[in-house]
Amino acid sequence: MKCLCILLFFSFSYLGSAQTPDETVKNTVDSFFKAFHARDGKGMNMLIHADARLQRTAPNAEGIQSLRAQNFQDLIAGIVSMPDSTVFEEKLLSYAIQIDGPLAHVWTPYEFWLDAELHHSGANSIQLFLDEGNWKIIYLVDSRTSEGLKE
Repeated sequence: MKCLCILLFFSFSYLGSAQTPDETVKNTVDSFFKAFHARDGKGMNMLIHADARLQRTAPNAEGIQSLRAQNFQDLIAGIVSMPDSTVFEEKLLSYAIQIDGPLAHVWTPYEFWLDAELHHSGANSIQLFLDEGNWKIIYLVDSRTSEGLKE
């Protein structure tokens, strides 16, 4: 009887600590941005798929919204090469997560702070793929606006 109680205790302890799929996906996104803020190229690369795509929406010089493709490796190289004196933080304000089998979508409104000033805000739309048991970012597109910010 004592052995049965111990076995049940450990079984429930394990089940209580297991992450839900939503938490696992959220942790992948959080880990990517933790590596982003740490300027850790290796850490970011571990969380993106080899075929990951990156796009940005932002007003062009005429103020018209445009969609631009960017190479993920160029983004990572740019972040890694930023001087330590530059302080930046992309604050993720909330998460809306949808999962269907090996595909997940995360919507995260954000604020981007540069040297203690709000630089721009927008939303990230992040697609992830469950690749051999690990969630990997396969697509990231973000919107960007500086409307309403101090000039």
